[in-house]
Amino acid sequence: MISKSWNTELHKYIAGIIKGKGQKPIIVNGMTDHVHAFIGLRPAMSISDLVRDIKNNSTNFVNEHKFVKGKFSWQAGYGAFSYSHSHIGNVYNYILNQERHHKKKTFKQEYFEFLNKFDVEYDEKYLFEWYD
Repeated sequence: MISKSWNTELHKYIAGIIKGKGQKPIIVNGMTDHVHAFIGLRPAMSISDLVRDIKNNSTNFVNEHKFVKGKFSWQAGYGAFSYSHSHIGNVYNYILNQERHHKKKTFKQEYFEFLNKFDVEYDEKYLFEWYD
């Protein structure tokens, strides 16, 4: 779980990974159980490669700094959603205000809403472990 005592460092580090891969980090923020990264993705890199690099490098960062007892690792998988340029402000504000947003609904509720909103077919057994 991501603690408030080091989440800002993690978010900055993730933004640095994104920038280092030649992509545009618009905002990175999250909660104790997940992170949102809003990215201007250039077509030269696949989202799966970028997420792999973010997860690998940020895992090493957390473990090298001993932010958690034992070993930190991300769950397998990720969710990726695309937005038009006209929605940048709304998405940015949504990610910026994660703490306020999650007082109203859990990450699990939110994720299912996204899947349904974007008509993504899914089988729950292949989704995340939820920490409500």
